[in-house]
Amino acid sequence: MNQPLKQHLIDPEICIRCYTCEMTCPIGAIQHDDNNVVVDPDICDSCMDCIPVCPTGSIDEWRVVETPYGLDDQYGWEELPEQQEIGAASTGGDAEALDPAIAALLEDAHKGAGGKARAPASAAKPTINMYTLGKPAKANVQGNFRLTAADSETDIRHIILTFQGQTFPVLEGQTIGIIPPGTDADGNAQLPRLYSVSSPRDGERENFGNVSLSVKREDRGVASNYICDLKPGDEVMVTGPFGSTFLLPEDPQARLLMVCTGTGSAPMRAFTMRRERTVGNKSGGMTMFFGARSPDSLPYFGPLNKLPASLLRTHMVFSRIPGAPKEYVQDRMMVEQEAIADLLSDPKTHIYICGLRGMEEGVEKTLTNIAESIGTPWAALRDSMRDEGRYHVETY
Repeated sequence: MNQPLKQHLIDPEICIRCYTCEMTCPIGAIQHDDNNVVVDPDICDSCMDCIPVCPTGSIDEWRVVETPYGLDDQYGWEELPEQQEIGAASTGGDAEALDPAIAALLEDAHKGAGGKARAPASAAKPTINMYTLGKPAKANVQGNFRLTAADSETDIRHIILTFQGQTFPVLEGQTIGIIPPGTDADGNAQLPRLYSVSSPRDGERENFGNVSLSVKREDRGVASNYICDLKPGDEVMVTGPFGSTFLLPEDPQARLLMVCTGTGSAPMRAFTMRRERTVGNKSGGMTMFFGARSPDSLPYFGPLNKLPASLLRTHMVFSRIPGAPKEYVQDRMMVEQEAIADLLSDPKTHIYICGLRGMEEGVEKTLTNIAESIGTPWAALRDSMRDEGRYHVETY
């Protein structure tokens, strides 16, 4: 029997094909084809450099194996295989006499850096990877609208795409890939850049099936500048949809606590529009903490302020208002700690965090403080909520 080993794998159901792990890996152990992103067991040395950069946690999967899964196996997966029986049970011995070293490997393989993300129990089943690098969908631009003030340093665009009769089923919380034209510095075709949809499943315009995105222009961003400069009628190559866990519960009584910054508001807008169209004031309620530098750099500022409090309670938080102290989303959350404590105590509450990676630590500390103020250890509550499909984080 081969000596069992812990193999690093990627969950194809959760992976959003952003290729950040592949670009981060210092030894080229991660690669992709049109369908999946995989880890070459002959190269990977478990250095863990790829773990913290993954926005979904799909990179943090392991199996103890006697013979590693090869690349052909991994490329063909639609979901991860279950853990194999290892050791005494698989060699005809006493299953209770499992080698302690193997038992330790098995236990360690299930730990992960935060646990496996799960979709809400009532969420609709998502379509994943319908259009790939080799066979992308063709979309046309219906509109390109600047969301931030014309004199603002922050240029965020609302892009509306139509698929001209092609089926492109995408749920709130999922992402799609936009393939920029041309090649990179090495002469390879550009990889897709991932963007969360900001429209509900029935379309930016109700029942039209068109899809909207929130895109921030970056100074040297190949994809963001390409997208922000698109004109109505331009054709765009699209992959996806991706993502199977950052989804909206269908239960109308589910309560949503949403924390976001900048374009991290895109899925929150989709959630809000879906709720507004389907359950309206009958919903369990939504609370959003939305951070930006200033009002003129905050996308969807006007429309969000017009929604009734019975549907959405919005806390706009700004860190760069002249003459005012800096305030971040975690600061406002502490001000509203009684309301958040009530949400944390309710088994119908779902938490969504989306935006810049730097926000995550502050929000985590604040939730820890609020949970402990009501006598609840936050780490245990968070892990329980994640297991129940009620805790979701996507940061970048």
